[in-house]
Amino acid sequence: MKAMIIETYGKVPLRLADMPLPEIGEHDVLAEIHAASINPIDFKIRDGKVKLLLQYKMPLILGNDFSGVITKVGTKVTRFQVGDEIYGRPRKSRIGTFAEYIAVHEEDIAHKPKNTSFEEAASIPLVGLTSYQALHDVMHLQKGQKVLIQAGAGGVGTFAIQLAKYMGAVVATTTSEAGTALVTSLGADTIINYKTERFEEVLQDYDAVFDTIGGKTLEQAFQVVKPGGKIVSVSGVPNARFADEYGAGFFKKQLFTLVSRKLTALEKQHHAEYTFLFMKPSGEQLRIIANLIEAGHIKPVIDKVFSLEDAQQAMTYSETGRAKGKIIIKIK
Repeated sequence: MKAMIIETYGKVPLRLADMPLPEIGEHDVLAEIHAASINPIDFKIRDGKVKLLLQYKMPLILGNDFSGVITKVGTKVTRFQVGDEIYGRPRKSRIGTFAEYIAVHEEDIAHKPKNTSFEEAASIPLVGLTSYQALHDVMHLQKGQKVLIQAGAGGVGTFAIQLAKYMGAVVATTTSEAGTALVTSLGADTIINYKTERFEEVLQDYDAVFDTIGGKTLEQAFQVVKPGGKIVSVSGVPNARFADEYGAGFFKKQLFTLVSRKLTALEKQHHAEYTFLFMKPSGEQLRIIANLIEAGHIKPVIDKVFSLEDAQQAMTYSETGRAKGKIIIKIK
């Protein structure tokens, strides 16, 4: 099968290669991939920035979510059959969606939303699960609560705004002037132009912040939340609490404690709770998300579609940070 691979860590270009067809286990399905999407985790993996958490063998096929059609099922698969249209986020040890086929555990997939194309469905799994786990599982966002969602016009932001509005929250978001119309159409109540305004000077007494940027932006988020507020980040640094939940060893826990010490100090100063979110694959949550999409509560937002052969162009474009919504690789 054709696949886009890297053979070493670093800012290396993806290379089109012939790779063996994946073998399936008894609880796996073999899926013919119709479309995949680009996510920031793809370049973090490529650059070797998550080696402390994830170890991969080379050559490595990148890609973390997809949509497609099942062509083969394992002997103990119960929920799916050949011909089913599915979408999913494979578990972190089994990534590789920039390819014509993938073997994936049946617990990591769900039936594709009926009212979406394969390209639209491929845009959803990673950003959908990330947003759902941040807003529902960690924040426990309630009707009427106020949440700041950073980078509202980005892949995660466009989904998170819609989910937060469905949950009944009041939503503020940051974007440039170019993204204002989009985030308005998705339901954002307060829009901060990050090029001309400082969100921490405009917003106050928020129940939660969903950070997708990290760095100084994450640190400034503590000025926005009320005492007891929650800050969830997918771009910050892991802390000791995450190390315990993730089952990291003593050395990694000490390391995470060290690198997150500034955030821990800000937690105490502002009486807030910081969570580093390392999203977990979940077919069950993808079924919930599919229901929301089919009911019209959430719509996929796509910026551009590239071919598999142009996956490197797609990665380069994604790294500019200018995309509004998701960047898709159409494979079939």
